[in-house]
Amino acid sequence: MNNQLRPMALGEILDRTAELYRTHFLVFVGISAIFAGMMLAVQVLYLRSLILLGYPNMMAHWQWGTASGAVVEALVILMLAGLSIAAINRAVAWVYLDKPATIRAAAKSVLPRLRTYLWLMTITGFRAWTPFAVLYVVFFAVALAVLPHDFMTNPMAAQNAAQQNPGAILAFGLSMLILTPLFALALLYGVWMSLRYSLAVPACVVEDLPASGAIKRSVNLTEGSRGRIFVLGLLVYAVRMLLGILFGFPLIALAVKHPGQPLPLGWLTVQQIGVFLSSTLIGPIYSTGLTLFYYDQRIRKEGFDIEWMMQAAGLSPQPELPAPQNS
Repeated sequence: MNNQLRPMALGEILDRTAELYRTHFLVFVGISAIFAGMMLAVQVLYLRSLILLGYPNMMAHWQWGTASGAVVEALVILMLAGLSIAAINRAVAWVYLDKPATIRAAAKSVLPRLRTYLWLMTITGFRAWTPFAVLYVVFFAVALAVLPHDFMTNPMAAQNAAQQNPGAILAFGLSMLILTPLFALALLYGVWMSLRYSLAVPACVVEDLPASGAIKRSVNLTEGSRGRIFVLGLLVYAVRMLLGILFGFPLIALAVKHPGQPLPLGWLTVQQIGVFLSSTLIGPIYSTGLTLFYYDQRIRKEGFDIEWMMQAAGLSPQPELPAPQNS
């Protein structure tokens, strides 16, 4: 029996996550790189669309198109991130239960239930982040109504507008006073709902549940451990931020050197390559931690360790997790 099949404290889960990441680095990073590469392609296509819209001097009526494109880009990236989590969850589950795991087998495991995973990510993303998205649309509508049409690509335009039409800037400021606390509430709501749904993908992967069943399963399993899962996400976010600063330092230096000027798309592309690298390296850590939390909660709530021991002794049916196929 796997000697890790026991309830673990937060520190133990973090240590186990680091151990699995280190000992299976090439497998986890290889899986993550596949989906991070798809995300990079989506982001490069979005930057290409900005060129077609005339970046950096886009017309006012194209601003809505830019904002809509950003929303679509975010949704696609969210779904790709979900697929990456699903593939890594599958690999971690194999490793956790002492089964072999390969990049090819984990990536292929996503395909049979691709629609289910995409639908699951759509539902959870919609439920958690719709209020934030609505406020984003309201903010953009207000900004477009009172600020110059090129405010998104030319920050100096907003400064000039403050001198020419202070009344409009005052109206924008008042709108921000109202929207800012609403944004904060929407962010808190989104984080809380994301914590409730954080184990939906592992449950869907391991137990072959439909999207609705996986969501209900996650709400039940995360109860009592959402604070611990939040700490994991916070640590991963901090590491991602550090890597983002490291990979994006040339871009930061350029922005400081030329304040108020739109950044060249070539440099923005370099930034996205940095995002690809950080996503490839950091993505497996969060996915691994979530899978460990999933099994830890099953052990705490359902006695999964006893169930697995009985299965290993041949006293009950085999577990639901199939072995990887290398063909």
